[in-house]
Amino acid sequence: MACSVPSIVSSNTRVFPSKPLTPKASLPPASGLLSKTLAVPKSFHGLRRIFHPPMVSFLRSSRRSFVVNALSGSEVPLVGNLAPDFEAEAVFDQEFIKVKLSDYIGKKYVILFFYPLDFTFVCPTEITAFSDRYSEFEKLNTEILGVSIDSVFSHLAWVQTDRKSGGLGDLKYPLISDVTKSISKSYGVLIPDQGIALRGLFIIDKEGVIQHSTINNLAIGRSVDETMRTLQALQYVQENPDEVCPAGWKPGEKSMKPDPKLSKEYFAAI
Repeated sequence: MACSVPSIVSSNTRVFPSKPLTPKASLPPASGLLSKTLAVPKSFHGLRRIFHPPMVSFLRSSRRSFVVNALSGSEVPLVGNLAPDFEAEAVFDQEFIKVKLSDYIGKKYVILFFYPLDFTFVCPTEITAFSDRYSEFEKLNTEILGVSIDSVFSHLAWVQTDRKSGGLGDLKYPLISDVTKSISKSYGVLIPDQGIALRGLFIIDKEGVIQHSTINNLAIGRSVDETMRTLQALQYVQENPDEVCPAGWKPGEKSMKPDPKLSKEYFAAI
């Protein structure tokens, strides 16, 4: 749903409006809302059997750096390309705000993750885990954005529900409403026959380019630790373009030179 209130970039670069789109609201108890408006698909626990990832061509641009050359045509991969922009309503600090992805370009990295539905099971464990670690991502100049096909009213009701009752409590980042399913579709995570999103997660750099993506099936939760590690590796190779990060790399560990001869220094040390 579009909003008439313009987005204002604050001095701390959290790109939220200075005033809420609507006043803080109280909703009926979540249980009442859930019983009337939310139907979990019968196959929610099942695994999607078919997923065809697009092909990516890796080209070596020089002896010391590797880049992704996205294939042209209809099957353009997301990784290595600009993230699809969007503008949508969201809930943050129990208020309705507007979030526009392109407002972060040149300012912050973004962790954009999709989840199937509010008031479900695996989803609150992921959402609260990212919120509890928010300060660590903030130190890496990174914003977190959660997305589902639920309305902002459903998001608000879930935030107003205590964690011990399956709710979220207050979160440190926005939950975006994708009721039109256009965002989920543009990121390739929408399940058409169920109308919900797979557990897709994308790391977008400050230039607005998707540098990492992972998509889990509905029953499999994601790891905040691995998201953090991947983000740190990304930032390291962007700051050190003549180096690459081997499997499981963490800050402080030895990196590698992408060269047949120079890489032997790494292999000899492990």
